[in-house]
Amino acid sequence: MAGAEAEVRREHMAGADAEVRRERMAGADAEVRRERMAGADAEVRLVENGAAAVGSSLVVQSEEQGMAKLCLAQEPEADELLSESSLALLIGMLLDQQYPLEHAFRGPKKLADRMGGLDIHAIAAADQGEFEELAATPPAIHRYGRSMARRIQDLARYVIEHYDGDVAAIWTAGDPDGKEVLKRLKALPGYGDQKARIFLALLGKQLGVHPAGWESAAGDYAEPGSRRSAADIVDGETLLEVRAFKKQMKAAAKQK
Repeated sequence: MAGAEAEVRREHMAGADAEVRRERMAGADAEVRRERMAGADAEVRLVENGAAAVGSSLVVQSEEQGMAKLCLAQEPEADELLSESSLALLIGMLLDQQYPLEHAFRGPKKLADRMGGLDIHAIAAADQGEFEELAATPPAIHRYGRSMARRIQDLARYVIEHYDGDVAAIWTAGDPDGKEVLKRLKALPGYGDQKARIFLALLGKQLGVHPAGWESAAGDYAEPGSRRSAADIVDGETLLEVRAFKKQMKAAAKQK
């Protein structure tokens, strides 16, 4: 009997211990689940807050930039410089002759990389031979790197002399109309009538510079939806369309 009672007590105790362990494990599991859920909720909040913060920063960045994004060089960093620097854009347009357009507009970025920035006074004051070497070093800024280097220095010195180094003053100083802006552009070293009209059209079409009568002054280059020049290039596709148009014009000219 004593042996039987002892056995019963052992079974009761074992059962009780097992029950306690199950309850503890269940409690532990529940606690783990609660912690995981809390952690998951916290993670969700962090992600949501992070997304909100990122979204907010993007909005601020976009508002701060507030400028057109050009796509003439077809390279992000080169196009960023063109979008931010009037001097870079003026130089790029100067280089756009006897050379593929997108490569011409990459020239200012090459100069900026080699000079530690694109500064109109540094360009104007640079030793001519050294500046020519800098411009002609492969990859050169142009097929005729040395010749174009001289033109760039002449351009920089002209802008300093006539506009105190402020490129944007060409189209803003004295609130000029389109005809006056065209006149000022045509007076720049390396700029002729056609290049001046294209640049004026570029200002109007892509940069929001609209002096009175600019469309008339720019002529056909101001035509909406046209594919005549750099003023109409906004991506890779329009670059090809402008190139095709130029080939057609050259072919037509040869037949005359």
